[in-house]
Amino acid sequence: MDLLDTKLNDILVDTFRIILKAEEQAIRDTGGIDLSISEMHLMEAIGRRKEGRTVSSIAEELGVTLPAVTVAIGRLLRKGYVEKTRSEDDGRLVLVSLTKLGHKMNHAHGYFHEQMIRDIVMELSAEEKEIFMNGISRLNQFFKRKYADMEKK
Repeated sequence: MDLLDTKLNDILVDTFRIILKAEEQAIRDTGGIDLSISEMHLMEAIGRRKEGRTVSSIAEELGVTLPAVTVAIGRLLRKGYVEKTRSEDDGRLVLVSLTKLGHKMNHAHGYFHEQMIRDIVMELSAEEKEIFMNGISRLNQFFKRKYADMEKK
């Protein structure tokens, strides 16, 4: 790797690591929260639909195995963050949705992300914001393509 490649690698790895650490700290700062980052992101996916979601739809969206999501939902259920109900339209389907406490935690996590984005772009000019968005979008598309290619193998 040349110097640019090395620096870019270091920046990407460090950025990913520090974002996760900042999220973990934000959860701890909320006080008495017994959730991991993975559980927060699972709750975020569940909270995207007010009417609830099937375990399989959550697993598909997150790119995680069905058994892994089932186990994680079981933990969230025991902790009181989610609930399961039968679908009114199709009684065979079990829907997972956030409880009041789950919505509260999901909102707090969303607030962390809003603050993070606000702080990132606050000091950027309009031109810098456009360049930043273009670069991040291209980076995102690159990783999506790479992941899709790895999934095909």
